[in-house]
Amino acid sequence: MNKPSNRQGKPRRRSAFPIITERFLPHVLKMKKWMRWTAAAFTLFLLIFIGTLIYLRMQSLPVATVSQTSQMIDLHGNVIDTFHAGENRRSVQLADISHYVIDATLAIEDRRFYDHRGFDMKGMARAVMVNVQSFSARQGASTLTQQLARNLYLTHERTWQRKVKEAMYTVQLEMSYSKDEILGMYLNQIYYGHGSYGIEAAAMMYFNKHASELTLAESAMLAGIPKGPKYYSPYLNMKNAKDRQLTILQAMLEGGSITSEQADAAYAEVLNFQTLGSGQQEGFAPYFRDYIRYIAVDKLGINERLLNEGGITIHTTLDPVAQAAAEEVIAKGLPESSEQQAALIAIDPRSGYIKAMVGGRDYKTNQYNRVFAKTRQPGSSFKPFLYLTALQSGFMSPVTRFKSEPTVFTYDEGRKTYEPHNYGDKYLNDFIDMRQALAGSDNIYAVNTIMTVGADKVIDTARKLGIESPMQPVPSLALGTFPVSPFEMASAFGTFANGGIHVEPVAIIRIEDRKGEVLYEAEREAEQVVAPAEAYVMTSLMESVFDEGGTGFRVSSIIKRPVAGKTGTTPTDAWLVGYTPELATAVWVGYDKDRKLTVAEAYRAAPIFAKFTEQALSAVPPKIFPIPEGVVNVYIDPTSGKLAADTCPNKRLETFISGTEPTEVCGEPAAAGEAGGKSGKNGGAKDAGHHSWWADLKRWWTD
Repeated sequence: MNKPSNRQGKPRRRSAFPIITERFLPHVLKMKKWMRWTAAAFTLFLLIFIGTLIYLRMQSLPVATVSQTSQMIDLHGNVIDTFHAGENRRSVQLADISHYVIDATLAIEDRRFYDHRGFDMKGMARAVMVNVQSFSARQGASTLTQQLARNLYLTHERTWQRKVKEAMYTVQLEMSYSKDEILGMYLNQIYYGHGSYGIEAAAMMYFNKHASELTLAESAMLAGIPKGPKYYSPYLNMKNAKDRQLTILQAMLEGGSITSEQADAAYAEVLNFQTLGSGQQEGFAPYFRDYIRYIAVDKLGINERLLNEGGITIHTTLDPVAQAAAEEVIAKGLPESSEQQAALIAIDPRSGYIKAMVGGRDYKTNQYNRVFAKTRQPGSSFKPFLYLTALQSGFMSPVTRFKSEPTVFTYDEGRKTYEPHNYGDKYLNDFIDMRQALAGSDNIYAVNTIMTVGADKVIDTARKLGIESPMQPVPSLALGTFPVSPFEMASAFGTFANGGIHVEPVAIIRIEDRKGEVLYEAEREAEQVVAPAEAYVMTSLMESVFDEGGTGFRVSSIIKRPVAGKTGTTPTDAWLVGYTPELATAVWVGYDKDRKLTVAEAYRAAPIFAKFTEQALSAVPPKIFPIPEGVVNVYIDPTSGKLAADTCPNKRLETFISGTEPTEVCGEPAAAGEAGGKSGKNGGAKDAGHHSWWADLKRWWTD
């Protein structure tokens, strides 16, 4: 019988922690599975995140259609007007913004701006804590980049779709631009209330300063407005604005950008705000500004939208000194109780630049620009075109004589008659020459002249000088009976001042887009339409208008420099059109409804011209008109028009186009070498210059 075996199977090892193992093993296994899923999810999220970044990096940001305010600049670089479609906006470089503005904005809006990449996680957590504790949305967590993305590309609707797009655009902005570029865009785009977008527009509106000139107090004030323009505008609620300013100063103090002394001083500073709606350009040169807009849009083809929203810069010819003088003399030259109107246009004859323009006495009540009105008769101020034609004819000169007496003229082959009258029916009843006729504005002499040279030729001459208004070849043309605009008159007279070179008037020098690229640049259009000698002789004749016996003599004491010009008076219009070597000016006064002028009302044009000329050229030394080649100056007998010898009882130095001077001698012939007092190009010019300087100096000194 076999014995049972004592050997048994190897005993099974029991777990040291049977209970724990049995209890937690399933959980451990589940945790491993969860971790694998988590790792997979994290990897997938990371891949999606990286893919999203790559995708966003490859995508272009939407086109931001942010309008920019266009500017009108005067000759000295000052802004005289802005154009905008409801949004006053002007961009500047970050370097041209006061560091106080930057520090104040960052302190109150996004103090960790340079530390985050578009999203401030710490700021979000802090905002959540504050809002939970206060049970309200007291603090926002949007960064400057987020605000910029929202303002540039999105609306302010509260939807998840908008928030997702905002996040995407924020990432793209941070990837596409540097921090300084983002900050610059933000400061140029943010709304500061009352139609002003961007810090430059705000600085000009509130303080009439550029953004680079803002002080700490001003910067802290402006930095607080974007949070609630209607609530924190100093124009609407000064207490709220000051409270907000204090909050910003404290934030800047906490951030270390200012000291407590600076904060206290800034808060105590009394700020000098502009009157709302009374910017620097308001009310200045309004007629000129309208004209610029007309030229830009209607003549140069600048799109209205580009003008209003494109941020273009229009550089104009306006001289602020001359414009201020023009507005002042017209305001003072017309009584407040009077309804009489006035217009003034001043042009630099050398460049054609329009330096000043006033189209009426009160732009607010009437915007009609009378500078371009082709409804006013120029009267005797038209006569220089007549006498220039006479000089060019070759058979008339400054000493050609006609009798000043009531005369009936026959024309149109004897079928018609014309009987002109002198002002006040005053006649010398004697022979007078061209200088006397021009200075005293004798109408009989003028009609004799046009009957001699032909009305058609007078019209041709006027056209060459820039007169475009309709004219008819009739005897009355000599007396300025066909309406001409002050603009045309100033341009035409500038030809005399410029030695016979007519330069087309210019109001816009160039137009630049927002990047500074030139869209338009004016070209000087100049043409020698009158011989220099002819222009100078006419200038010499028109200088007599301001001498004793001339119609402009009553204002000669006001003008302390050589000046030439011509008055013109009709029953309803009064003119003085004149010039110096630097400025040609036309002044008209009258009534819009052709009301007749009194003597006192007609006399107002000349003082306006004289005072304007002196004020506009106050910084310019007096200059004589340069004497060109082809001019001779001889002493003549004004009674006979002959050369004046030593024994001739009367003498007057007269200017002629070479070859047209008289040859007959009054009295005994002069000694050899004197040629009856005649002086040519060398001696004559010298003598004339001496005489002109002496006569002018004597008048300036005695006046």
